[in-house]
Amino acid sequence: MGKTKKSAVMNRLQSAARLSRTVLAAKLNGHGFYAGQDQIMLALNQDDGLTPGQLAVRLGVRPPTITKTINRLQAQGVLEKKPSLDDARQAHISLTDAGRETIRDIEKSVRKLDKQAFKGFDKKEQKALAKLLARIEANLSNSEVVEIDDEPDLED
Repeated sequence: MGKTKKSAVMNRLQSAARLSRTVLAAKLNGHGFYAGQDQIMLALNQDDGLTPGQLAVRLGVRPPTITKTINRLQAQGVLEKKPSLDDARQAHISLTDAGRETIRDIEKSVRKLDKQAFKGFDKKEQKALAKLLARIEANLSNSEVVEIDDEPDLED
C-alpha cells in the first residue's frame, strides 16, 4: 500500500467528526434538542449551577452562543437561571426536573451513536484510536497528552 497523505488523514478525521455530529443531531432531534444543546445539558448534569461564562469556557464556544442556547433551553423548560448570591451581574444555570429527565434521552442517543460508530471495533482498537485522538488534540491545543488510562473505560 502506498503512502497515506497527512491531509487525507485529516480530511477523514474531519469528515468523521462532522458525520458523527450530524448523526447525533438527528438522534437528539427526536427528543426535541438541536446540536450543541446536548453539550450544555451534559455539562450541567456533571456540574450544575455554572455561569454562562464558565459553560462557554468549558465547551470552547463564545459567550453569545451559550447565551442564545441557554435562552432556548430555558424556554423549553429544561434549564433555569438563578441570580448569583455573590454578584448581581451573574446568573447560575441549573437543570430543572424536566431537564434531569431528558439527560437519560441524551445519554441514550450518545450510546446509540457510539454503538453505530464503533460497530466492528474491538476494545483494543477503540482504546488505540482514543490514544491517537488524544495525541492529535494535545498537538492542536499545545498541551500535554492525557493518558487514556485516566479516562473512563470504553464500552464496546
